[in-house]
Amino acid sequence: MSFLVSKPERIRTNEASSESIASLSKQEIMSSFLPEGGRYELLTVIGKGFEDLMTVNLARYKPTGEYVTVRRINLEACSNEMVTFLQGELHVSKLFSHPNILPYRATFIADNELWVVTSFMAYGSAKDLICTHFMDGMNELAIAYILQGVLKALDYIHHMGYVHRSVKASHILISSDGKVYLSGLRSNLSMISHGQRQRVVHDFPKYSVKVLPWLSPEVLQQNLQGYDAKSDIYSVGITACELANGHVPFKDMPATQMLLEKLNGTVPCLLDTSTIPAEELTMSTSRSAANSGLSESLATSTPRTSNGDSPSHPYHRTFSPHFHHFVEQCLQRNPDVRPSASTLLNHSFFKQIKRRASEALPELLRPVTPITNFDGSQPQDHSGIFGLNPAGAASPPGASITPTEPCSRLQKPPRPPPLMKPKAAVAAALSSAPSPSAFGPR
Repeated sequence: MSFLVSKPERIRTNEASSESIASLSKQEIMSSFLPEGGRYELLTVIGKGFEDLMTVNLARYKPTGEYVTVRRINLEACSNEMVTFLQGELHVSKLFSHPNILPYRATFIADNELWVVTSFMAYGSAKDLICTHFMDGMNELAIAYILQGVLKALDYIHHMGYVHRSVKASHILISSDGKVYLSGLRSNLSMISHGQRQRVVHDFPKYSVKVLPWLSPEVLQQNLQGYDAKSDIYSVGITACELANGHVPFKDMPATQMLLEKLNGTVPCLLDTSTIPAEELTMSTSRSAANSGLSESLATSTPRTSNGDSPSHPYHRTFSPHFHHFVEQCLQRNPDVRPSASTLLNHSFFKQIKRRASEALPELLRPVTPITNFDGSQPQDHSGIFGLNPAGAASPPGASITPTEPCSRLQKPPRPPPLMKPKAAVAAALSSAPSPSAFGPR
């Protein structure tokens, strides 16, 4: 059996799914997680995604007792286009290996489902943190550590000839030991065609309705000029504003208005005493203090005045000129003048970093504590790191999904029938281990 594809970067397929799984086993055994469904004890459901075809479980890996996150995707319900999309994700997950990119510990098929196993991220995502604790934004030093990890991952991805196309707070995960990981590999696009790196690409990210506020003007514009890796740098700037302000710019705008704003050069900014008129800084109190009841959260996200009293406005703070300049550089309308990820890593904004993220972030994220203890199948989320959706499902740590964000599923067209057995197509993708030398930095 084979899966017909038109783009050269798509994954080759083998003849039998059983052979595909067998050929994967050695690779997965080396990573200490066996590709067998019986090795995992599925616990609570912590999220949904991918057009409701994916269920995310907290699980326990039986041989070691380690807690992991398992994404289970119903292949029988996937259209041919969705299967191709998943193939791309599996291809990239095998190709990439970097300390700041979320690794897939095991990928296999069990009972017509694609299982993707990743480590449990005890701090959840950066989105979880700003939704539950730092509602007015995180402190600058914590953001510096987080964005440094993101840029290191992007620098690697770009050198490998790919564009990420989905950089946002919900795709930034933090482990129990304070390490920063970039996830969201499903939207990655190769810029290599027929062995040659293309100057620009034109493909619009599929299933990207929830990512629109983070996408660059050139990606949204969809013209003949195309876009390149600099589009990710724009997304870094939007993410910086998201982490600093507690909300993403353009979030409540209709898609057409958002596009016009970006094309006309509207540039979001950090909200502080240098960007908000003084008369407005005496109006409202912090959402962090009012909604979470945590006075320490306010102390962490906003500074105190010289006499020790907390300011009345949540944005009565002053970010450094280096941080403002960093955001301005990322959000330049012309992608040609945006710095690359490697250039931004040398920006003065990161000079304040003196320690490893694993040493500093746990302190900077207080009063939040990582979830490390479990009572039965339910995580003990005393600090409320993981947000709850209306159905009561926790935001899935390590799964790159944010159920608290509304999903645009209205007027969804019926899925076309698959052109072949999805199980066989994905199984063939599992067995196709790309050669890093073929896609290495150029």
